[in-house]
Amino acid sequence: MTPNEFGLPALRWGGTALVTIGLFVGTYIAATDTGGPVLRWYARYVSMLERKLRLQFIFVPGERIVLAQAAGIFLALAGSAAAGFEYWWALVLVICIGPIAHIENERIKRLEKIEDQLDGFLIALANGMKSTPSIGAALSSVVTVIVDPIRQEIDLALKEMKVGSTLDQSLIHMASRIGSRSVDSGLSAILIGRQVGGNLPRVLETTANSLREMRRLDGVIRTKTAEGKMQLWVVGALPIVIAVGMSVWQPGYLAPMTASFVGYTLLFVAAVAWVSAIVIARKVLTIDI
Repeated sequence: MTPNEFGLPALRWGGTALVTIGLFVGTYIAATDTGGPVLRWYARYVSMLERKLRLQFIFVPGERIVLAQAAGIFLALAGSAAAGFEYWWALVLVICIGPIAHIENERIKRLEKIEDQLDGFLIALANGMKSTPSIGAALSSVVTVIVDPIRQEIDLALKEMKVGSTLDQSLIHMASRIGSRSVDSGLSAILIGRQVGGNLPRVLETTANSLREMRRLDGVIRTKTAEGKMQLWVVGALPIVIAVGMSVWQPGYLAPMTASFVGYTLLFVAAVAWVSAIVIARKVLTIDI
């Protein structure tokens, strides 16, 4: 083995070792500085993760997620230094935003399930109130016949009532936790009907039918606008695909755009027009019932 053949691997592994030691020392210094900005950001981030998870009745410590992210970032940086991976930054970006994006996606799925179960819950509550005039007793009987995730919310509302909260407060807390306009409408029907009196089971049945019809119309609108939304994504991604393709097919083809002030001005105007077109198209395709 020649000196050059021996020197390159040695330099690479030496650089990897230095990067590893630097990351370890920097992490240790940041972790031991109790009043530093790193620990303050860490505490806020962990609190945000745990709050989002608790709203979905997922009781996983936020520290576990953060430690997994830190380990993934460390491995990505170490692997980049050892193997010379050019797109390590993309992997680090995925590790940073991946857990938050996954939690938000699960929240949206859970919200859709609750909205799908809402009309059935209102019908069950109306049937329960036909046998008992107490809404609290009707809610207790409904819990045994509904399924998660709406059962979790009703069960928590009943537990709040057992520890001193009123029915109105428990339902308002439930609406704020879920954060759905449909759920707000259903719970508002319960609260308003309870305050003004009248045939509350009939009101709940009418509200359930209205929510069911709104969900049906929303499904029709989504079906009608699905093709337009797909066209929006295709047309929106087309400029980037063309720019990358031309750069790969003819290297330097777009170099004049970054070699003068006029080129940068044209790129800026094109980017503004591109973003504006996407925003306008999304507003056109967003139909509110």
